[in-house]
Amino acid sequence: MARRRAGAALALALAACIALPTAAAPPPREGAEFITLGTMGGPLPNPTRAQPANLLRTGGHNIVIDIGDGAVGQLARAGVPATGIDAVIISHLHFDHMGGLLALLGLYQQIAVERELTIYGPPGTRRMVEGLLAAMQPAAEVGPGLPGYVPRVPGALVKTVELSDGDSFSLGTARVTVAANTHYSFPEGSAEARRFQSLSLRFDLPDRSIVYTGDTGPSAAVERLAKGVDLLICEIVDVDAAMASLRKARPAMTDAQLAAIRPHFADQHLTAEEIGKLGARTGAKHIVITHNPGSGPEVIPIIRRWYAGPVTIANDLDRF
Repeated sequence: MARRRAGAALALALAACIALPTAAAPPPREGAEFITLGTMGGPLPNPTRAQPANLLRTGGHNIVIDIGDGAVGQLARAGVPATGIDAVIISHLHFDHMGGLLALLGLYQQIAVERELTIYGPPGTRRMVEGLLAAMQPAAEVGPGLPGYVPRVPGALVKTVELSDGDSFSLGTARVTVAANTHYSFPEGSAEARRFQSLSLRFDLPDRSIVYTGDTGPSAAVERLAKGVDLLICEIVDVDAAMASLRKARPAMTDAQLAAIRPHFADQHLTAEEIGKLGARTGAKHIVITHNPGSGPEVIPIIRRWYAGPVTIANDLDRF
């Protein structure tokens, strides 16, 4: 018993000694705040944009929406302690949208954060989280590498909730509504379509509404979800530029291999033209472009052919 108490005290002392530097946080906006932590379209890394990640701050709750590689560092740059996250919502299980989750779980483990963390995501999220926690076990057992340390069970305070099309739930002051989108092209009603879902999310807040499309192609379900929304956080793709980047990164790929991949960009993401049509059909009051592999101001005139409202191309750490 004495050994266990000593080990627990050692863990708490270690946690207290580790400083978590964060940037000085700017004054918060009144009401809810949406921060684009990472605005790159994955999976290829970029020197100026982090992988997809966002933070919604509302009613004293901190909600991470997608958690790509580097998200913990981006939280520090935003002036938000990573130890203060209440929930993580993952839109789909592509690596660029969940690659930073292990870093967050590992941080909570290493400094003995005594705070419940709920991870929401599509079918398969529970299995993914269980796998990450299992991978943490060797590091958890050794701890700080000092005699008397009693290991903490990884993920003891982690809860996983799987979401599907049509789900709705409350998270702090936010009412969250879920819609399956067209980032995957499995036949409707098929076993694959039930098993693999990419989700778009609507947050109805006390002061406004926000829709995060996540990765999607044109989708009637996303249009319904975004009707009358105040802030539409929307992905974008330039198909030709995406294919050129892939060819540069993988020069050994054959033309046939590249041709097989092209429909993923062309059909399962949104072009500037499709974003403009989405904005017009939904009556969105403001469009913010993220998940952006390099599109600049040149896309705004294309969007404006259909949509007359404000359009912002987000950078990392922008606040809305």
